[in-house]
Amino acid sequence: MKFLKNGRVAIITRGRYAGKKVTTVMDDGSKSHPFGHALVAGMERYPSKVTRSMSKKRAAKRSKVKPFIKIINYNHLMPTRYTIDLETLKGVISQDTFKEPSQREEAKKTIKKAFEERYQSGKNKWFFTPLRF
Repeated sequence: MKFLKNGRVAIITRGRYAGKKVTTVMDDGSKSHPFGHALVAGMERYPSKVTRSMSKKRAAKRSKVKPFIKIINYNHLMPTRYTIDLETLKGVISQDTFKEPSQREEAKKTIKKAFEERYQSGKNKWFFTPLRF
């Protein structure tokens, strides 16, 4: 899959997270998954709308995201023209992350922090809005 490079934003088309946006972190082959797949990080719950009249505490609460990490078959991904360059995720997430539950939780915390920083800075606004269809 030449078009699914690291950092490419894709939409999941099947399963529990269907319709959610993800960014590809790594797309290597492995013996545990004998099919073309990508390791992705996405948002299970998107941030809510924030207005100027809200207090800082309420705005901070509504700006939170809930991330997920998953190994997904290429057939269940629809790539988009957008990319997100999150260099911090490459060192945190790997195939070994899925072996231990504690490692998975640590990776999710790191992803959450990276996504929230990106959202607060105002970059990649399209990525942080849910699809409406």
